[in-house]
Amino acid sequence: MLRGAALRVTRPRVAVLAAVYEHPHADTDKIIGVARQDLGELSHQAVYDVLRALTAAGLVRRIEPAGSVARYESRVQDNHHHVVCRSCGAIADVDCAVGTAPCLTASDDHGFAISEAEVTYWGLCPDCSTAHSS
Repeated sequence: MLRGAALRVTRPRVAVLAAVYEHPHADTDKIIGVARQDLGELSHQAVYDVLRALTAAGLVRRIEPAGSVARYESRVQDNHHHVVCRSCGAIADVDCAVGTAPCLTASDDHGFAISEAEVTYWGLCPDCSTAHSS
């Protein structure tokens, strides 16, 4: 993947990319922890630099739901959305509601060439919903 994106293959890049794939929607702290389990010592700055390079190369996507820290995911091949739990912050992927990316057809594009839409559904995950109703 790294070579295909014209990036040098380094141990930090491999560890961070693996962490994002193993933990979808992980925040930077989680990615740092997982990458350190694989590599040992790894600075915060190195992880931030790797995440920036992977995002710029299109190998990972950075998302930032309102009120949340930045999170990273490996699902970059399509336009999809997210559902976020208001209680625990759990995040899951949600495909576009109907057809092929219907959300890319805005009611008025104001002359913009739209390439991506960001929709976030908010609610309670099954665990929090059950706990909330108990």
